[in-house]
This record gives sequence, C-alpha cells and structure tokens, in this order.
Amino acid sequence: MTDSIEVHSPPPSSSVHPSLTGNAAPVHAAPVTVRCKGILFDMDGILISSLGSVERSWETWARSRNVDVSLAIHTAHGCRAIETIRKLRPDLDENAELKIIEDLEVEDKEGLDVLPGILDLLGQLPANRWTVVTSATERLARIRMAAGGIPVPVRIIAADMVDQGKPHPEPYVRGAEILGVVAADCVVFEDSASGTKAGRAAGCTVIGTLFSHSVEELCAAHYLVQDLTGIRVEVLPGDEGLALHFTPLQL
Repeated sequence: MTDSIEVHSPPPSSSVHPSLTGNAAPVHAAPVTVRCKGILFDMDGILISSLGSVERSWETWARSRNVDVSLAIHTAHGCRAIETIRKLRPDLDENAELKIIEDLEVEDKEGLDVLPGILDLLGQLPANRWTVVTSATERLARIRMAAGGIPVPVRIIAADMVDQGKPHPEPYVRGAEILGVVAADCVVFEDSASGTKAGRAAGCTVIGTLFSHSVEELCAAHYLVQDLTGIRVEVLPGDEGLALHFTPLQL
C-alpha cells in the first residue's frame, strides 16, 4: 500500500479460516481503519442484487444461441457482456449480440434489491469522494441503480467506456481519474474474482464481500466482509480524505 493508505492492523494473510469454508458462523478479526482519498464501488453484487435478472437474461440468450446455460451464466459473472459473447460465440456479431443481451437485462427488473448497508454507507460519503465502476453498460447501470433507489453519480465508469474490462486494471484506474486521485489512494468494494483482481492490479486497497463468490475466489482482496453493514466513514479535515472503520472477517 502507499503511504496515503494507513492500516491500523496487519493486513489479512492468504490462509483461509475453516469457518469461512464450511457452515460455521464467520469469525471476525480485530477492527481496522483504512485511510483513502476515494471509494470505487462495483455495482452488481455490491450496491444492488441483480443476480436473478442477470441469470435469466443470459439463460434466454444462451438457449437462443445454442450455448450451455450454466457455462454462459458462470462466464458472465463479473465480466463485460461483450467479452462473454467473444468467449462463447466468437462467430457472431458481438455488437449486435451485446444489444440483445443489454435489452434483455434492461427489461428484466424483477428482484432488484439494494444490498445491506449500502444506503447507510453512501449517506456518509461526500458526493465527490465516490463513484461506480461496473462491468455493465452505462445504459444498464444507470437504469439498475435508479430502479434500486441508489443515488446515481454524474460520472461513472461502465463497460462501454473502457478498452479492457475486469480483471484488467483499466476500469479502476479510470474510476480513480474521475475522482481526481490516483488508484493507490482508492478503496475498491467488489464481490467478484475478476473485480478483486482488477482492483488489486490497479493498486487499490480491495475489500471483498461474500455475496457471490467463495473466499478462495476472492484471494486478491486485502480484506473480506460479509456485506457492507456497519462500515463507518470518518471525513477527515482538509484534503486528508476519508477513514473507513470496519471489522473484517478473520482469514
């Protein structure tokens, strides 16, 4: 971490606590404080739950394109739709297929829910200190956030704004630029393997949640939390940024 990120407890090791791989209740570590200048949120699986919409849409697309449904859904999670199409049906017109899957997801708003702790956390943050970095298209992201009652930042980074999607660091480097800071001064909240890898590769401090992926898949995260409930934000004076106070899971 850079000098601008202060961590008042040791970072978690790479070992996995047995309670996080079985059915036992999660074990928490000592509270930590992480300082940063900006916060970059993934959208699906962090701000809102849209798993139902995502999986139904990809199932419809997969069946219409003779693709294994389970493979399509697994490939799509945490990645840009256009990259999923390239992997599964490289013979098709990727832009035409992207429009089809985008339209399916835009139309399917059933079951969109704001995830625990999000509205409280966003309410503690100055508007100029956070934004969203998502693998969804900008059109889909803005519709989903609005449908879920999430305040939509004026500027976000979406799938159609980058040349390379997660796990490449470009999305999070670009997100930091929106906030006028370097990526090393940002905290990333992510729920996917590709997203945590992207945040780490960009030089951010990564906090992963256990919404959609296993502990083993989130090995790129510096910290893990069950969800974003209970994260307290301290706005520091002047240009010192933010201090995030939370209790991570014991690894």
